[in-house]
Amino acid sequence: MMRKITFLLLGLVLIPHFKTIAQQERDRVITTAVPFLVLAADARSAGMGDQGIATSPDVFSQQWNPAKYAFAAREHGVGVSYTPYLSDIVNDIFLGNINYYNKINDRSAFGASLRYFSLGTIETRMSFEQDALLVNPNELTFDLSYSLKLSENISMAVAGRYLRSDLGLQDQEDLGAASSFGVDVAAYYQSDQLVYRSFNGRWRAGANISNIGPKMKYDDSGQENFIPTNLKLGGGFDFIFDTENRLGTYVEFNKLLVPTPKDFNGDGKMDAEDAAEYNDIGAIQGIFKSFGDAPGGFSEELREVTWALGAEYLYRDAFAFRAGYFSESETKGSRRFVSFGAGFKYEEVQIDISYLFSTSNVPSPLEGTLRFGLTFNFGDRYPAY
Repeated sequence: MMRKITFLLLGLVLIPHFKTIAQQERDRVITTAVPFLVLAADARSAGMGDQGIATSPDVFSQQWNPAKYAFAAREHGVGVSYTPYLSDIVNDIFLGNINYYNKINDRSAFGASLRYFSLGTIETRMSFEQDALLVNPNELTFDLSYSLKLSENISMAVAGRYLRSDLGLQDQEDLGAASSFGVDVAAYYQSDQLVYRSFNGRWRAGANISNIGPKMKYDDSGQENFIPTNLKLGGGFDFIFDTENRLGTYVEFNKLLVPTPKDFNGDGKMDAEDAAEYNDIGAIQGIFKSFGDAPGGFSEELREVTWALGAEYLYRDAFAFRAGYFSESETKGSRRFVSFGAGFKYEEVQIDISYLFSTSNVPSPLEGTLRFGLTFNFGDRYPAY
């Protein structure tokens, strides 16, 4: 009973990701374990509409595209970020992020990161007379990555990720944490600086299949849950007006590679039999199914793709101003928002902030929230890219 309550509370926290508007697709919204992985964990990417697959390299590239580390301009980077969650309601739910990268040489680098999502302190009890049991559900991931330049303009990376989700309670007994692992395969392209009539420019592109791995299970008798395997594709172009002024423009698309829940037996409703058949789909099998299993056909598959636009203006590599827009179909979660951000760099230290305005009928748990990021870059300098 208490395990169900815990999952209900988690669902309330993450409802903007799952709530639908069209009745006919309400039961086909894709849900996964550790859904906090879809959130932008750093303020820079959050300020550009939650994207980072093809933006210029930074210390927080681990979440988006670790292949970018091979093009980093400094030998070492350390970054920390903090994102309050549901800050209008509670003050103890947050997403924290710590990143580190090291360029081994001009062609290769490795990175590491730790993401921690706290759901705060929750009181649970079997009856009103019973003393409350205080629990602190939380989820975390730990990553390691290695990136390598295949040429002067192209790099690839692989990353391994440990996932842990400590949410389960039953009859006020801790069932322990569920765990899994995921693998990322990423690629990044960055052109040479090109000369145009009134400005110079640089093209960028990136791709990443992230969180390829087995499903998570909270207890022996419970349902297995897919982890959020994602396919991200993106591109961008930097307008380099002079040595002091640069404008980067970016676009990104994301497809969740998880099968769509549906009425398998054709009785017109989603029941336990359908859930059991869905549960039998393997993790790798589910990746391939996700491209063509939506009952609504190709149009519904397209509605499962989110997209984002973003821009970043840099002045003297010291001041940054950012803006972005993120869009998700109303029938597949209805996350839609405009975001703004800024950054200030002084010698080795950079501070970033971002702010979000929801444009959806479904309120965002990040509405009115400031996200913060702090970066330290040090060590040898590599040629500026």
